[in-house]
Amino acid sequence: MLLKRLEALPVGSFHYRLLILTGLGWMFDAMDTGLISFVLPVLAKEWNLSTSQMGMIGSIGLLGMAFGAVVAGTIADKIGRKGVFSLTLLLYSVATGLCALSWNFESLLVFRFFVGFGLGGELPVAATLVSEYAPSKVRGRFIVLLESFWGLGWIVAACIAYWFIPVYGWHWAFIIGAMPALYVFVIRIGMPESVRYLLSKGRTEEAEEIVRKLERKAGVEILDFDKNKDATEHENYEPSLASIWSGHFWKRTVMLWIAWFGLVFTYYGIFTWLPALVYNQGFTFIKTFEYVFVMTLAQLPGYFAAAWLVEIIGRKYTLSLFLLMTGVASWFFGQSNTVTSIVSWGCIMSFFNLGAWGVIYTYTPELYPTSIRAFGSGWAAGVGRLGGMLAPAMVGVLLQRGMKMDTVFYMFTAVLVFVSLMIILLGIETKQKNLENI
Repeated sequence: MLLKRLEALPVGSFHYRLLILTGLGWMFDAMDTGLISFVLPVLAKEWNLSTSQMGMIGSIGLLGMAFGAVVAGTIADKIGRKGVFSLTLLLYSVATGLCALSWNFESLLVFRFFVGFGLGGELPVAATLVSEYAPSKVRGRFIVLLESFWGLGWIVAACIAYWFIPVYGWHWAFIIGAMPALYVFVIRIGMPESVRYLLSKGRTEEAEEIVRKLERKAGVEILDFDKNKDATEHENYEPSLASIWSGHFWKRTVMLWIAWFGLVFTYYGIFTWLPALVYNQGFTFIKTFEYVFVMTLAQLPGYFAAAWLVEIIGRKYTLSLFLLMTGVASWFFGQSNTVTSIVSWGCIMSFFNLGAWGVIYTYTPELYPTSIRAFGSGWAAGVGRLGGMLAPAMVGVLLQRGMKMDTVFYMFTAVLVFVSLMIILLGIETKQKNLENI
């Protein structure tokens, strides 16, 4: 009864406010990830870093993200989504500020690990929270729009890099990146705990009060609750690996872990190195920022296209299609040697790759019940981060050993085609289904 009333709420100011609150946190995360990509070429010159060391800087953050996703996902299923979201945002903001104080390669590695831990913990928890509030008919669209804030964050990072780094140096980029710490206070005041989480913990009265407030704001008639029926609206599982690998969940877990690993491997392998790869083609530092900024802008229509398609053809087929098209674009980008081809194929690659990110964040929390939703999502994201940790370092080593850029991108194409096929073979469709019926 209670969850039916939550689902029946008209999409209104609360849902959009929640989307913006979590989306801004998402944007700040992307801003930090983008900043390190733009800072890397500067650091390489100032500190005389090898390509392998540059790859390690990208990879250490992904190692932190892997740990953060698993730890935060586990805790969020035990103590709630809201508190974990706030704490992880605070951690990564403070650690980003500390990066500005880095005095050598080793100190930056330490700070980047904690940045990654906070960032990796926040993302799956935020997606879980929004998915548990968004009505089934628009849930997919909302999560993809949430992910679209990542594109905004990259645009902000590109602007900071373009206007601040050449004038004030890379230290100020990280100082600006620490400012989201202040946003935690806004989250604590304006964001409610998940109703589904509260029910799974037997905190029915708190859940009822939140639903009443939402109904009151929406102008919906407020009725009494059937407590006996509300108590049976959820099925509890212990947040553990045994749970997500048991029953019918194991097939979903296999598919998600493959999808996450492949998507994160290719994304960080490509986009962590993108400014440096473009720069190495002989373009000036300023021109590199301009070209990568244009490619970054292409992410936004990719998100919006995915947000439309997930409710038309579904999550499974949209994700598979976008990954496949990213692979095609990667193939041609690797062969590009002119400004027009580099920017054109880079834009297409950004369009489909970031659209795929929006879909996977929609798809993942839908495949697990409330009691293990954040745990399952955290583990999937954590396994993916291992791919992200491997890719930047691998690209650095391959380039240092003389491998050409086109061969590196052929590798990314092969991974993306394989993942696309696995999603078709193993995935199930969750489009517009109630979370309790998937």
